[in-house]
Amino acid sequence: MAVELPPFSEFLAEHKGTVYRFLMAAVGPHEADDAFQETFVSALRAYPRLTDASKLDRWVLRIASRKAIDHHRAASRRAIPSGDLPEQAASPGGRPELDSDLRAAVASLPPKQRVAVVHRHVLDRSYADVAEMMGISEEAARANVYQGVKKLRELMT
Repeated sequence: MAVELPPFSEFLAEHKGTVYRFLMAAVGPHEADDAFQETFVSALRAYPRLTDASKLDRWVLRIASRKAIDHHRAASRRAIPSGDLPEQAASPGGRPELDSDLRAAVASLPPKQRVAVVHRHVLDRSYADVAEMMGISEEAARANVYQGVKKLRELMT
């Protein structure tokens, strides 16, 4: 049985913190705001066509995952800004999400590994959830997380 959709403003209020935290870790503090906006604009456009609200959290994180992967694929085509950038970016709660060394190591991962690691270890999602949000098999999700964590360990030692 389908669960009735809440108004979009309630949906946004309920899921914005999780999506922003995911994007802070997945794309970095300097790109998170743009990716966040793109995620919710896409969600707003698709929202009227939804018929079941039972998995809205997974649905919006799948959109955010795709935006994060698209961001990394397009990064090589964008100019890199110069200037002094802050070392620590704070989350909406005011605390640093990741220390700068770990953030740099996560940023060096390939896009799918980065997204998978963030879903699994930052948002504490199951492998089945990671697979669903990324649109891949559970085995592929496990492989992406494993390879990403392996690379992070190599980089952090």
